[in-house]
Amino acid sequence: MTATLKSFNYFSYIINSRLHNSPILSYRRRLPRSQPPTSCLNSGFRFFRPNHLFCTQSGSLMEVFKAVLSEGSNACDRIAIKADEKSYSYGQLTSSALTISKLFCREDTTNGGESKKYEGFGSLKGARVGIVAKPSAEFVAGVLGTWFSGGVAVPLALSYPEAELLYVMSNSDISVLLSTEDHSETMKAIAAKSDARFLLIPHVVNSTTETVTRNQFQEGSFEGDGKLLADDPALIVYTSGTTGKPKGVVHTHKSINSQVRMLTEAWEYTSADHFLHCLPLHHVHGLFNALFAPLYARSSVEFLPKFSVSGIWRRWRESYPVNDNKTDNPITVFTGVPTMYTRLIQGYEAMDQETKESSAFAAQKLRLMMSGSSALPRPVMHQWESITGHRLLERYGMTEFVMAISNPLRGERKAGTVGKPLPGVEAKIVQDKNDADGVGEICVKSPSLFKEYWNLPEVTKESFTEDGYFKTGDAGRVDEDGYFVILGRTSADIMKVGGYKLSALEIESTLLEHPTVAECCVLGLPDKDYGEAVTAIIVAEAGAKRKREDESKPVMTLEELCGWAKDKLAPYKLPTRLIIWESLPRNAMGKVNKKELKKSLDHQE
Repeated sequence: MTATLKSFNYFSYIINSRLHNSPILSYRRRLPRSQPPTSCLNSGFRFFRPNHLFCTQSGSLMEVFKAVLSEGSNACDRIAIKADEKSYSYGQLTSSALTISKLFCREDTTNGGESKKYEGFGSLKGARVGIVAKPSAEFVAGVLGTWFSGGVAVPLALSYPEAELLYVMSNSDISVLLSTEDHSETMKAIAAKSDARFLLIPHVVNSTTETVTRNQFQEGSFEGDGKLLADDPALIVYTSGTTGKPKGVVHTHKSINSQVRMLTEAWEYTSADHFLHCLPLHHVHGLFNALFAPLYARSSVEFLPKFSVSGIWRRWRESYPVNDNKTDNPITVFTGVPTMYTRLIQGYEAMDQETKESSAFAAQKLRLMMSGSSALPRPVMHQWESITGHRLLERYGMTEFVMAISNPLRGERKAGTVGKPLPGVEAKIVQDKNDADGVGEICVKSPSLFKEYWNLPEVTKESFTEDGYFKTGDAGRVDEDGYFVILGRTSADIMKVGGYKLSALEIESTLLEHPTVAECCVLGLPDKDYGEAVTAIIVAEAGAKRKREDESKPVMTLEELCGWAKDKLAPYKLPTRLIIWESLPRNAMGKVNKKELKKSLDHQE
């Protein structure tokens, strides 16, 4: 949006949560008070409700692991992580984290750069620690060990090319690089180029270590982290860079704790839950929704090494066999991005009838399935619901505040919306004074808001309104029921065509209903007459493509597409250009970088 802050009209109707049917442009829900802690031993350890976990005044996820040690062997032995067909308990993770924390005190762990000795727990004093590891118990132990030592964890992607890895390490001034044995040689070389120390994350032992861990606790091994404050930085997550160079988003112990508490309460995570995790760990979706919040709730998290259509369907069938025999550790929660659900649907359709029936039966048994990180096309939502019986829970978040708005766990999940603000969150639409259609920029105020962009004070300041709301850069509106509708990035998804402001996401959602269209991306490309031209880039469905090619026909023409869409879209929303590709360029979270794509296509014209 190009107008200045003072040129906006602010609509700020703060309403009571009972008045959901009132039209709103600003909405606030209060965070419920936490209840007194309940011991796992007193509850029979069947499950924990979220409020059982908020048992200390320190705003840190570390408190959950510290509390585990004081609650007896049942808590210590409870499975936290499953990976590579091995199980790791909460006690084992804590023990490994303490071991890593001790490594920071050793002088003989330097690789390149200046030798530096840290004096004890909590003594990193905010130093940034890069963590490079596949989804594993070692990754989790690395994050916890960094926090126990007073450091700031910076998750790095194994998929990063060397130049991007070095950029992030330099930008965040990483002084220590943690990695696992399978990547040690590569990461040692990277560390040397950046003058960071290299430390090897020890294997997390998957055998009983409860006694040793509790003894460590009793001997005061956590003494140093008492120096940490709730507002101290704990985590730096880099943005995906879809609107520019990746920025380091700094979260504090307090913002992390606020978010995981918010999610466990909203989605009712408990220790009875078992998550199947196949998301990247350098994005907030994989970190918070599917890892930190489940661990906060004492759930179990099972890592798949990478997304696998056959692997996911198989794991669900193993969890819930058609003979209804009980199995160990059945999956109860799954969260993914829309492209994952598209691939899972394609995998389902390729199955024989018997496997289809057993797969659908198993999927129906899960407690919760969620989608996020990009817009969920309505056809995908409806098709998934017809197969599994699950209406996917869609929500809205960003690196800067993680999750802020969500469809309800219990209640109507409206297709095409992301729901209402989570407890404790305020969200509003800030309209340009010239707009009268209810569309504007979504602005958010939340206890989970980030502290700052790393080393970018001016950018941080410009990202907030005068009254403390974070400006998301996303256009949206609120429907008649108070549900937020995301129309896309103001910089990439809002097109100005002949005086109209059009949502690329709305047009994409419609075009995806066409049986020949498997994937779709809509952009506004420069047009001398209308300002921008609605340009559709499509990937054809494989079967339809083969059929058209066998008939010596083009996969699709612009006339055919518009002829089909004219009854679904207003004339000015119809594409005027059509591009057919074999695939769309997506990042690890399934997003298309439209800004870069527009630049590329502009240069080709």
